[in-house]
This record gives sequence, structure tokens and C-alpha cells, in this order.
Amino acid sequence: MNDLSRLTGFVKDFTALVDEVDDDEARILESGERLLADLIAHDDWLPDACAAPHPDHYQQYLLHCDPRERFSVVSFVWGPGHTTPIHDHTVWGLVGILRGRERVTSLSLTGEGKPPAREDEHVCVPGDVDNVSPTIGDIHEVANADPDDPSISIHVYGANIGRVARHVFDPETGEKKAFVSGYSNATIPNIWNS
Repeated sequence: MNDLSRLTGFVKDFTALVDEVDDDEARILESGERLLADLIAHDDWLPDACAAPHPDHYQQYLLHCDPRERFSVVSFVWGPGHTTPIHDHTVWGLVGILRGRERVTSLSLTGEGKPPAREDEHVCVPGDVDNVSPTIGDIHEVANADPDDPSISIHVYGANIGRVARHVFDPETGEKKAFVSGYSNATIPNIWNS
């Protein structure tokens, strides 16, 4: 049985945080990281429908979107071998690992016609929280680091990320191409019955 009350409490606490600090990104990332770390410390709340891997590509499931689209909460599910393209977010984000391991490669653009430069690579494990933002570093590539099992991370973004115009970058030329990710699920969990 999934304990959706944990997600409900997280949404309430994150809404209160955004109400309090408005658009102070540094405070959102600092306090939001603690809230997300507390949520992912428990692995009894994510609905099974939002934890299902696809055989061919990663999934992005919407768990909650603030009515004013100030933030959204999403589960990302990677099957073995799944990876994202090199991409940006254009908004702040928090990424917390719930299950499995994820390899994160941070990159930067080096100039027109040149490949993005790899700046940092690290593996995140359950309980880890990473931050992204145009102000602190926003371009990365993420891959499931487990060869046999799915990996699941919980993401909180400073917008309705499924509707945000973002970019993917060619690994050889750095050329950017616009995209809007959307979501994998047709329905969202009803967190208000918990």
C-alpha cells in the first residue's frame, strides 16, 4: 500500500515554502533540498503507476503541479540502459534519488560548432539530492547507472516542467534544438484522499 500522505505533506510544505520566499531561488534550493531529502528517505509512498519503467525509454510522470505553476513534482523512471539526451531546464530544479543509482554528467557550452564540455560526473544513490538552475549550472545528461534494475528519482522544478520550452544539445556540435517534454501519464495521483 502506498502512503500518499507523505507526498501530500511534501506538497503542502513546498507550497508554504514558495509562498514564504516567493522567487528567492537560493532559499528555495536550500530549504527545498531538505524537504525533498525527507520525502525520499521513505520508499513507501510512490504509486506503482508512477514507478513503471518503459522498455525503450525513460518515463516522466507528473505527481503534482502547483495551480499557479510555480513548481511541479515529477517521478523519473529509467530502465536499464536508459539515458537522457544532453539537455537544459531553464528553471531551478531539485533531483532526489528514491531507488537505484543515476549517473549525472554536467556539461557547459563551449562555442558554436563545438561539443559541450564535460565538467563533472558523479553517481547519485538513494537519499542524494542534486540541484540544477541556469544560475548554478543547468546542462546535464542523466543515465541509469544500474545495468539490471530501474532507477527512480523525484524531481521538483520551478515551473510546470512538462510545459516548459527547453533544449537538447547535439553531443558533437553543441547545436541546440527546442523541445517540450510533456508527461508519460494520462492521470495524476489523487494525493488529497490521503
